[in-house]
Amino acid sequence: MSRRGGFPAGGIPGNMNNLIRQAQRMQNQMQQNKEKLEQQEFTAAAGGGAVSVTVTGDRKVKAVSISKDAVDPDDVETLEDLVLAAVNQAMEQVDEESQKLFGGMAGGL
Repeated sequence: MSRRGGFPAGGIPGNMNNLIRQAQRMQNQMQQNKEKLEQQEFTAAAGGGAVSVTVTGDRKVKAVSISKDAVDPDDVETLEDLVLAAVNQAMEQVDEESQKLFGGMAGGL
């Protein structure tokens, strides 16, 4: 009498084994890429270099550098805008690198 459902003799068909191995390889590669990204640093500048910001691949601000020329007590808003622009540019660099590392991984399945 044949059993309904399941796989013959309790085994996993070859295609399923291949898919499992492929998923494990992708998982390992994603972990390696994540570690690689987290070790990288991305620096962006605004205002012709008056403000620069360095962020890590795990999106943490590591450093902010502000030129003395960018500090005007009567115009704090411009300085704020420069800092914001530099942070956003640095985060965009992280996003671009992340897309390079992880963007095509889903296509491997």
